[in-house]
Amino acid sequence: MTETRGARATEAFFGRRKGKPLRERQAAHLEHLLPLLKLDLEAPAPADLTALFPEPVERIRLEIGFGGGEHMIHRAAEDPATGFIGVEPFVNSMAKLLGQIEAKAIRNIRLYDDDATQVLDWLPAASVDQIDLLYPDPWPKRKHWKRRFVSQINLDRFARILKPGGLFCFASDIDSYINWTLIHCRDHAAFEWTAERAADWLTPFAGWPSTRYEAKARREGRSSAYLTFRRA
Repeated sequence: MTETRGARATEAFFGRRKGKPLRERQAAHLEHLLPLLKLDLEAPAPADLTALFPEPVERIRLEIGFGGGEHMIHRAAEDPATGFIGVEPFVNSMAKLLGQIEAKAIRNIRLYDDDATQVLDWLPAASVDQIDLLYPDPWPKRKHWKRRFVSQINLDRFARILKPGGLFCFASDIDSYINWTLIHCRDHAAFEWTAERAADWLTPFAGWPSTRYEAKARREGRSSAYLTFRRA
């Protein structure tokens, strides 16, 4: 039986939702700032996603699982003409990013703190210019591979919301997940790998800020791959 576009995964793509207790200011950000920035999935998505942002933007970029938020806050600050949608279910990571948004007065970020597939199914078709999936949970045990975010179903979701020529960017330091992603995208008619030489996937994306996940991988002797796929 083929799963429909709106079907939910049978197992979550993410693990625990909360880590150590939040500081008072972090808790305040979650209580007062997050509601101002959170997508309202109960309301219909605007046909033009630029309407989600208080100031004019020209492009829309979605980051799934932004972790500590280093990449998203860097990109949003350097590119105010792009509207960023960030999805992260881990409470501590969300609180950390909210603190950075307040401190740097960032106005081109909207957020969601639950399952990214809910956002993918809410967004209009051909509405997003780029999707970033950076150092996602690799679920390294074979019995957990079905929890990896890259799948036929989720690539269908990506293909639906990406504009023609839009990009799906993936980074990981886990060889099995890199190969997994290459195979899944190779087998999906909507995506083409843009690499022409080894340097294209061994070199970080343009303007790339190193993240704590990447630093940890390097300390542990693992190199990273940076894959870019174009929506055909």
